[in-house]
Amino acid sequence: MLQHWRFITAGESHGPGLVGIVEGVPAGVPLTRAVIDEDLARRQKGYGRGGRMAIERDQVEIWGGVRHGLTLGSPVALTVRNRDFENWRESMSPDPGVPDRVVTRPRPGHADLVGGIKYGHRDLRNVLERASARETTMRVALGAVARAFLRALGIEVYGHVTSIGAVSAPLNEWTLDEIRRAEDSPVRVVDASVAEEMMRAIDRAKEMGDTLGGTFEVVAFGVPVGLGSYVQWHRRLEARLGAALLSIPAMKAVEVGTGFDQAQHQGSEVHDAIWWEPGTGFTRRTNRAGGLEGGITTGMPLRVRIGMKPLSTLNSPLGSFDIESKEPFLATVERSDVTAVPAAVVIGEAMVMHVLADAILEKFGGDSLNEIAQRIDSWQETVRDF
Repeated sequence: MLQHWRFITAGESHGPGLVGIVEGVPAGVPLTRAVIDEDLARRQKGYGRGGRMAIERDQVEIWGGVRHGLTLGSPVALTVRNRDFENWRESMSPDPGVPDRVVTRPRPGHADLVGGIKYGHRDLRNVLERASARETTMRVALGAVARAFLRALGIEVYGHVTSIGAVSAPLNEWTLDEIRRAEDSPVRVVDASVAEEMMRAIDRAKEMGDTLGGTFEVVAFGVPVGLGSYVQWHRRLEARLGAALLSIPAMKAVEVGTGFDQAQHQGSEVHDAIWWEPGTGFTRRTNRAGGLEGGITTGMPLRVRIGMKPLSTLNSPLGSFDIESKEPFLATVERSDVTAVPAAVVIGEAMVMHVLADAILEKFGGDSLNEIAQRIDSWQETVRDF
């Protein structure tokens, strides 16, 4: 499938840094380092984070595609340095030499073993360095570029935690302002009444040397009708969202709208009745579909919920076998968070924004922000008059 907005990342967890390029960004989008750094800082927040967050203070460097605060229409190139690289300079050197800090003991739940088998690595560090969630730092940085583009078109994308472990927050169709207030919560939850209980659950897991997963929701407001398509399987927007969100390390489930809950109800309790009124046109008064019908956006807020497994690195580790000696051992611990669900919200936002930016360009085209905005305005008039 032709992508109108696409990105690629490179870099290892303990290497010099991360590199990213996003192609398809139209000219004239306001973009500064401060805007990108804001999302990078949000990714590092959250109760239950581990030692690396005390080391890294992620800041972006813009290497191309932006001049005097505006995008040029050419690819935007970004870098984020790893401060911890100073302690790994020899171990991660690209120059010929004898590797140290060799890993031969695969950790359960990680890509170590299958990655080693697939690529023929006897030193599993070659796998874990790239498979690490550190890579998502650059996804968030590039996602901030998508945020700047979408925001200029009146589209806002934010997320919040809906559960950590067995502690769930009440589900509701929260407004944009309510979701943004979740930034004040240590666990990024809208309903403050459950925040303390979530933090106690994190503390209990930490005491036991264990980890916790959870769920979070990402919501896009201001999305126009008509993004995506039903004409081919790969053009359905929920399919594209699912692929993007499940590509995030540790994500295991995605639902749109009320998702899995719909399987337990009758159709009359699930579908959204259509409403029409002069000046507004067609709309819906409920949004159980999550803003998507037939693979196409309805104009209602786009709502997706993501399930994250407990993190694989445990301080009370599981058993494994050394790939060289074939001797059993308890898995090694590099560094681990107790939970990263609040941080995963920001990564989820980034991936949703990349998909929406691509869908906007697919539907409306255009080389500059002004051209695209004019096309969307014209389209919105067509939709109101339908």
